[in-house]
Amino acid sequence: MKKGIIAAIVISSLVFAGTALAATTFITIGSGGVGGTYYPLGGAMAEVLSKANIDVKATSRSTAASKENCRLVATDKVQIGMSMGSTLYQAVTGTGAFEQDGKLPLEILMNMYPAPQHLVTTTRTGIKTLYDLKGKKVSVGAAGGGDQLLTLIILKEAGIDPDKDFSKQQLTQSEGVMALKDGNVDAVFWNFAAPGSAVLELAAQRDIVLVPIPEDVVKKIVAKYPYLLSYTIKAGTYPKVDRDILTIADANYLVVKKGMDEKLSYKILKTILENQKKFLDVTPQAAHFNPQEASLGKVAPFTPGAVKYFKEKGIQM
Repeated sequence: MKKGIIAAIVISSLVFAGTALAATTFITIGSGGVGGTYYPLGGAMAEVLSKANIDVKATSRSTAASKENCRLVATDKVQIGMSMGSTLYQAVTGTGAFEQDGKLPLEILMNMYPAPQHLVTTTRTGIKTLYDLKGKKVSVGAAGGGDQLLTLIILKEAGIDPDKDFSKQQLTQSEGVMALKDGNVDAVFWNFAAPGSAVLELAAQRDIVLVPIPEDVVKKIVAKYPYLLSYTIKAGTYPKVDRDILTIADANYLVVKKGMDEKLSYKILKTILENQKKFLDVTPQAAHFNPQEASLGKVAPFTPGAVKYFKEKGIQM
């Protein structure tokens, strides 16, 4: 009799455990490299989602950022990816860096924040303008990263050929900091929210120079690429940078694969936006984590769960 009761208890426990396990959805968030905003934000999102009692267990994965994340999401190797708008546009249209991929089945979960392109050098190089890059050693951004795509747009509209006019490097953010500090490159292009930790780290050891993008180039880019915008990095954002720096900014999105379960995407978006204060401890850019700004985007369709959430907040998509 006792053996029968014990067996029944064990079986019931196993069934219950299996049901609980089956109810948990495991997701991976593709973030970015150490030194930018994506990396710590991805970790914070994974922690918030995992502790929110929404039957989600999330982890964050460091990647080469936008371009890689779009491919990882499209192949379901990660379920949420962080991407710049310029990269996402090419991914969903099958153009530019994604010509060989074709159109990727991606949708927007939310618009996170604008991120300006940074062209950073040090006082030792003598570089003061975009055109001073000619003949220098320049990192255009990490291979597979969205910052490189935006760099190439800027250079193209300025009439600069990165394969002919300077020695092209493709460094990650952490590699770029070390290379600039050691004098192994003369300038780097980075894209992240300001202030970016990579620039602050470099500024703690070297006298930095932020190079503006010429106004005529900015106007050409904004007119030609509607998902990009003119942006000014205000004086004082970085140590010893005492003037406004004109540049180009890209929006940053959370991206999911087309067809993500509507209830799941709804729960994830609701949890992120309603825990805004926790993300402000990671980056001041979380100030943009509100329904009005999170619902902005012309690059790709929003996923149905996001549309449902925004409509509940009175926002017509």
